[in-house]
Amino acid sequence: MRLAIIADTHLTTPDAWFEAVYATYLAPADRLFHCGDSTSVTVWSYLVQHPGFEAVAGNSDTYDLATSLPAILERAIDGRRVVVVHGWGPRPGLSHRLAEALSDRADILFFGHSHAFEDTTIGATRLINPGSLRPGGSLALVDTGPTTWTVRRIAV
Repeated sequence: MRLAIIADTHLTTPDAWFEAVYATYLAPADRLFHCGDSTSVTVWSYLVQHPGFEAVAGNSDTYDLATSLPAILERAIDGRRVVVVHGWGPRPGLSHRLAEALSDRADILFFGHSHAFEDTTIGATRLINPGSLRPGGSLALVDTGPTTWTVRRIAV
């Protein structure tokens, strides 16, 4: 299964660049997770066209969006416990704070907030941050299987 992981789009409306990224990388994925800071209902509404789209609230989302999205998602994917969250607090040390808070609930943790790509393991939890989906930023494509998960950083 292919997962597309994005975060921190910080757009008010989808533009031509965003639509091209969607068509090339996001639409073909089996599942699409947004790790918060869609920023606007318009961007979220565009992404809802994906049949496997799910999102969490971020700290920069509009009030309407932030109050309608969960702060955390927990899913089982290919036998792994997956948690999706935005993140909080200062960017330095973010992955360690998330691992400390959520490692008992997650084998794999997708997060945003720092705007920087990361694929690291802390204890038994693998933490994946796709970076910020903006020109010059990145997204993550994750191919899952029962024994391995392969993560690719896609510069956009």
